[in-house]
Amino acid sequence: MTNCAPGDTLVAKGDKFSLHQCPKNELEKKDMERFPMPRQYLSNPGMDHWKKAKWVMRFLQRTKDYMLTYCRSSHLEIVGYSDSDFAGCLDNRRSTLGYIFMLVGGAVSWKSVKQTLIASSTMEAEFITCYKTSNHGIWLRNFVTQL
Repeated sequence: MTNCAPGDTLVAKGDKFSLHQCPKNELEKKDMERFPMPRQYLSNPGMDHWKKAKWVMRFLQRTKDYMLTYCRSSHLEIVGYSDSDFAGCLDNRRSTLGYIFMLVGGAVSWKSVKQTLIASSTMEAEFITCYKTSNHGIWLRNFVTQL
């Protein structure tokens, strides 16, 4: 990572990955062997996955001096946002849920994960996300009120 060039964005709009993007020949496998460090963390090192791993390294190089900052405040209000996609995974059609909770303008809790259930509609995927986000939001609120 110390020698990579800085990059601008982490994920481009429309990026999709699937199990069908594995290396297809020896040349692609040899190309990935030149960079052993990221390879050990990829469960399916396809060429598109590999390019994205190098992209992540460039993004981390550019943002290594960034940090979360929090302001002192007597008003501790938790604000949460959530979203989900419907059948976004190309391999198993599972939806992805994501949420973030902010306190005094800074992120304090976030998550992005594939849903364990296969939703049959966009509304069902959003409902599952709303339920899980609400549960975590209630836990955070109780935690903050006990501080």
